[in-house]
Amino acid sequence: VQLQASGGGMVQAGGSLTLSCAASARTLSNAIIGWFRQTPGKEREFVAAISFAGGRTTYADSAKDRFAISRDNAKDTAYLLMNSLKPEDTAVYYCAARLGSMQITTKYYRYWGQGTLVTVSS
Repeated sequence: VQLQASGGGMVQAGGSLTLSCAASARTLSNAIIGWFRQTPGKEREFVAAISFAGGRTTYADSAKDRFAISRDNAKDTAYLLMNSLKPEDTAVYYCAARLGSMQITTKYYRYWGQGTLVTVSS
C-alpha cells in the first residue's frame, strides 16, 4: 500500500487548508487513518485519526475544534480540514494507515505517505 499526501502549502494565520491522503490500492476501507506532523528537530506528533468506517475520530488537543478528519472509502482518500491555522501548525504533515484498533502513536502505523509541507505565516 502506498499513501500519497497532498494539499500542503503556504497560508496566513487564520486561514484554512485541506490535506488529502490517497491510497494506491483499495485498502483504506479496512484501515485506521492517522495524520501526524513533524517539525525539524522534533518527533513526529499525532494530529488526528479516523476509524475505517469513519464513525469514530480522535484528535490531539492542539487540533480539537480547529481540524476535522474525514474519509471517502469509495475514493480511497482521507482528508484533514484545517481551520484557524496558527504559525505553530507549520510542519510537514504525514498520513498513515494501520489495520486494527485506533492508535495515536507512530510506531503502530505501518504505512506512511511522503508528507506535505504546511507553512502558516503570521
